[in-house]
Amino acid sequence: MMEEMAQKALKEAQRYTDQAEIYLEKEQIMQIEFQKDNLDFAKEESNLGMGIRVIIDGKMGFSYTSNMDEIKNAVKRAVFNSKANQKDENFSLAYPSNYKKVKDIHDPDFDNMEIQEPLLFARTMIDTVKEENCQPTSGGFSSGKSQILIMNSNEVEGMESSTGFAGYVAVNAEKNGEKSTAYESESSRFFDIKPEEIAKNACKIAKDSVGGVEVKTRDMEVILDYHAASGLLGTFLNAINADNVLRGRSILADKLNHKIASSTLNIYDDGTLRGGMNSSSFDGEGTATAKTPLIEEGILQGFIYDLYNAHKGQSKSTGNGIRSSFNENPSVGPTNIIMDFKEDINISQLDDALMVSDVLGAHTANPISGDFSVEANNAFVIKNGEIIHPVKKSMLSGNIFDSLKKMNALESKIKQFGPFILPKILIQELRVVGD
Repeated sequence: MMEEMAQKALKEAQRYTDQAEIYLEKEQIMQIEFQKDNLDFAKEESNLGMGIRVIIDGKMGFSYTSNMDEIKNAVKRAVFNSKANQKDENFSLAYPSNYKKVKDIHDPDFDNMEIQEPLLFARTMIDTVKEENCQPTSGGFSSGKSQILIMNSNEVEGMESSTGFAGYVAVNAEKNGEKSTAYESESSRFFDIKPEEIAKNACKIAKDSVGGVEVKTRDMEVILDYHAASGLLGTFLNAINADNVLRGRSILADKLNHKIASSTLNIYDDGTLRGGMNSSSFDGEGTATAKTPLIEEGILQGFIYDLYNAHKGQSKSTGNGIRSSFNENPSVGPTNIIMDFKEDINISQLDDALMVSDVLGAHTANPISGDFSVEANNAFVIKNGEIIHPVKKSMLSGNIFDSLKKMNALESKIKQFGPFILPKILIQELRVVGD
């Protein structure tokens, strides 16, 4: 059915041009949200949409539709839109490449899932939070199945199904009139995430954070928990994006083959990773995904590219032409960013450090310089390898590119948060701003 619709659209587009691409997306979604202990939003829906790109006389035109009876009109809009755009020799469509089948990105049980299961998941989180003597403030659960088909005039054709599940909760804890909040989340390609674990982890952090003390402003070792690390590392993603590199908006533009990070650190973008939340056989342009070295032993190896920026930069696409939806053009984006450290440190080796569960304000970091100043949420003082007390209020101030040179892994599980697959991270020296 999807293949027939795509072929119909491609045939129609080829009446106007010999360069056309059809991107078809079918999505099934279940979503639950709650405020405090009330389930106040539930959604179950299916969507089907098509994105159409054409290149005519070096000009790119794009349109989309969610009405499959309007394919001819959507093609005409793409053709019309191309005429209004500037000619650019860097526009191109993908050519056939070898797609690697990615394992563990589709849960076959999704098709048997009913809305009662997400409702039970959310209710279990609420009940567990209360059992832990905390108060839920908000939370939710979402599950989705996506079927993608891409087809173009260069004989590219790819089709793939994937699923995703996520749960999250925010809680309050109170003791002796003092309050603290915390947030926890978990995601997976399979419905194997546990509502009790998410709720208990959030409650433990919140309860442990009550009654914090002030800290003095100074440079010290800082442990970034998963949420905190993935938040701060977002600025690094801007710097390895080829679009930013070619526009002169990346501090790393002239640093290829230079040492920019700790010698123990390797970073890869791997769109083929088994079970990765952003894994797929091909990207949003039909280019095969790959494992791309970004940093190896601290040396900058390369950047991530889509087709447009690969042509512009006289390179090749790394399979990072990402689409968030059928109604958007592809652009450069990460898949799974693997933070791979050659060695790690046990918390018992730390004499004087700060552990930070999450940060607030990571989006305010300077995307070019990498400078940041963020609030440290749910932070704890570590003395002689032991967590001794929570911190009332503090800030972290520094530069993410300087921090890359001072990073080690803390002995911990590897988890995925957003695009990042990482352990807890130790930065050997970072300014902590207290009283």
